[in-house]
Amino acid sequence: MFEYGGCNPMKKMISRDPETHSPDFVAENLAVLRELFPELITEGADGAVVNLDVLKQLVGDKTVTDAEEKYGLNWHGKRLARQIALAPSTGTLRPCPEESVDWETTRNLMIEGDNLEVLKLLQKSYSGKVKMIYIDPPYNTGKDFVYPDDFQDGIKNYLSLTGQNGPDGRMLSSNTEASGRFHTNWLNMMYPRLKLARSLLAKDGAVFISIDDRELNHLRLLGNEIFGEENHVATITVVNNLKGRNDKKHVAMCHEYVVIYSGQEFTSYGLPLTEEQREAFRHVDDKGLLYALRDLRKRGGPDRREDRPNMYFAIYWNEEAGRCSLERMTPEDIEIFPMRGDGTEGCWRWGREKVAHHLDWLHPKHTGRNGRWDVEHRLYLDTSITVYDDPEEDEDESDDEENGIFERTSKPKSIWIGGEFSTDSGKRSLKSLMPGETFNFPKSVEFLRTCIQLTTRGNYIVLDLFAGSGTTGQAVVRQNESDGFARRYILVQIPEHLSPSERSQQTAISFCDALGIKRNLAELTKERLRRAGAKLKEENPLFFGDVGFKVFKLDTSNIRAWEPNRDDLAESLGASIDHIKFDRGDRDILFELLLKLGFDLCVPVQTKSIAGVEGRTHEIVSVGGGALIVCLSRFIGQDDAEPLALSVVEWRKVLHPSGETTALFLDSAFENDVAKCNVTAILEQFGIENVRSL
Repeated sequence: MFEYGGCNPMKKMISRDPETHSPDFVAENLAVLRELFPELITEGADGAVVNLDVLKQLVGDKTVTDAEEKYGLNWHGKRLARQIALAPSTGTLRPCPEESVDWETTRNLMIEGDNLEVLKLLQKSYSGKVKMIYIDPPYNTGKDFVYPDDFQDGIKNYLSLTGQNGPDGRMLSSNTEASGRFHTNWLNMMYPRLKLARSLLAKDGAVFISIDDRELNHLRLLGNEIFGEENHVATITVVNNLKGRNDKKHVAMCHEYVVIYSGQEFTSYGLPLTEEQREAFRHVDDKGLLYALRDLRKRGGPDRREDRPNMYFAIYWNEEAGRCSLERMTPEDIEIFPMRGDGTEGCWRWGREKVAHHLDWLHPKHTGRNGRWDVEHRLYLDTSITVYDDPEEDEDESDDEENGIFERTSKPKSIWIGGEFSTDSGKRSLKSLMPGETFNFPKSVEFLRTCIQLTTRGNYIVLDLFAGSGTTGQAVVRQNESDGFARRYILVQIPEHLSPSERSQQTAISFCDALGIKRNLAELTKERLRRAGAKLKEENPLFFGDVGFKVFKLDTSNIRAWEPNRDDLAESLGASIDHIKFDRGDRDILFELLLKLGFDLCVPVQTKSIAGVEGRTHEIVSVGGGALIVCLSRFIGQDDAEPLALSVVEWRKVLHPSGETTALFLDSAFENDVAKCNVTAILEQFGIENVRSL
């Protein structure tokens, strides 16, 4: 047995410091701050300024008071809500393979827990990686809701909410309309969740928030602060009940809203063409490609010559030769200018250079009613056909480019109406999987598919913070079946207990009892996902997409906190030597490590057993093709050190990771410092320099 002296000490695992850099100019600094923290930038007498009170709060300065703030949405408790968003979580996510579907292969996640704590835990692994976020929060109806507005310890609060401690197992925020904090409670619940959700959103992603008219105005102000007013895409009116609801005194409401914010690089993918829209592409060119005809003259301001003088020029048409040109070729050529309907001078959609590149795409036409000549241009159904990029062209013409989609789509309207968006449609979809009304007002699958189509065309992540009945999960899988992509979903649902005293929950309770599952909403969410996946496979046996999901549950950390018994410090010191909780297994610890180190929870994991001395066996785990190699053995003797370290080295050679490898061990497992030092020295000798202990 070799003893390697003078080695570098094994580093304890700590959080990495964030990298920051400062641009040279004030404008660049403001731009960076606005992108990272939109709420920092406010309006001043001389333009944009930094709100120093908010800045102090973001860095944990508790000297800031509740004094009047600058322009924006303010309410009592906002400072605490910001602090809650910044406070780290002391929890973890524990894997539950036995409740999952296709645990080994699926890349979908169903997480049970308070979404505030879950969002904090997902930050390292999914920051800036989520393409679409859907939020259907508890509407502020004047009744109690599960998510409280004031708490110090998120995990203890979660345990109380879910009945894991406390006498009644159900703690609610009282929020009656008579309360002076009616809007405040709701804002305190929403602010930290939106704040954390924004950091997960990709720069080219979008967030969709369903809301009714009670909090629409406050949500817009809140969204402007968190996401930036310039990133407000639209507020869509969704007609989801044509009959109208009678919960209003004077007007039967038949709609709600979905408010859309985006990252700075977002571009909508549009919606598939309807059959009526496709009928316009009835023309066929000499290559067999379909196209429609569109007016070349710009319509609807700014469409006057003085608005775009460079876009006013003549196009010449020789009817006999069937030829367009930008210069008169023969005396018979007809000169066509862009003339508005009232006879005044207008402008073309295309500039001179673009017209010159696509003269064969132009189709002049004569209008007998007014005797005027106009020009139409081809609009191809297949968007892979290259169109000249004209710098003179208006920015609003860029919607014809479909970002790599090879069939043209349409721009959505600001009102979504149709039976497919209705609450009844949502109920029918759910009843086809689960009997009775197990959820109140489930969202329509087609509504969620519409949101998904606008935002995602690839193997992207879709996150739902208030999963409810699991409609988003079903919509993601159904859309994947439709267009062949491999989107993934992350659903978060608190396991809120179903109350026997609530008449509306009787069907759900009976359903849970019949299946022998716990009486909570998260169990119903999981059951819907299982049944939706099975039904899709039954209807389409040729679909080989992912219909599974991994279940994780929010819980306290697997690492025992230092909680000394002051009456018996000797016992406390002895118990702290093994700092892993006695009821937690290797899989629990592994996934907590993945969260702390920023790995995807669905990253590929391989396991290998290594024979040690005296009959011991060590299990080593490779994460991400060798990016992380973990050994969670509880005892590594001095004689085990060399063969174990060399086995790690040999396996790394087989895995051949593209980047650096981190090796991680339990600090308490080593028999002595010699064993720890030998493992570190051998790994460093063979190029594994990042050796850490937990």
